[in-house]
Amino acid sequence: MDVALVMFREDGTRREFPIPFGKTSIGRNNDCQIRIPLAEVSRHHAEIILEEDRVVLKDLSTVNGTFLNNRRVQEEDLEPGDQIVIGPVVFTVRIDGDPSEDELIEIRTKLTRDGGKGAAAVNTSKHVYMSDEEIDPIAALEALASSADQTAIEPEDDE
Repeated sequence: MDVALVMFREDGTRREFPIPFGKTSIGRNNDCQIRIPLAEVSRHHAEIILEEDRVVLKDLSTVNGTFLNNRRVQEEDLEPGDQIVIGPVVFTVRIDGDPSEDELIEIRTKLTRDGGKGAAAVNTSKHVYMSDEEIDPIAALEALASSADQTAIEPEDDE
């Protein structure tokens, strides 16, 4: 099974993070495979577990929560096109090429129409957003996403 998380940038481009077989950790800690160094993201926030016949999203008991299709979840099976929200970051789940390129363009258009927040626009009372004086999270992720490692977002230097 070929699984990837797709993140859209503000300029309309996207970045895919392939998910290998087994567990892939997401969080702000250095040992996470997909690192999102933002205050809203827990050190060890969530895991994607890729098994032979299913893909599972698991929240790791976070304060701000992990959201799947606008709903806070603890552990759920993932389907193609699902939207995962971790802090201010929105990922689209792609499994075996589904959703298609055209469908990904539609999803990106919807995210743009929602002001770049996409699914993160709901349940905002449960999310902590950075102030204007702090680093813009989208700009920070765009810079981090340009790293050579296709399975992780890595900062240039730690906080």
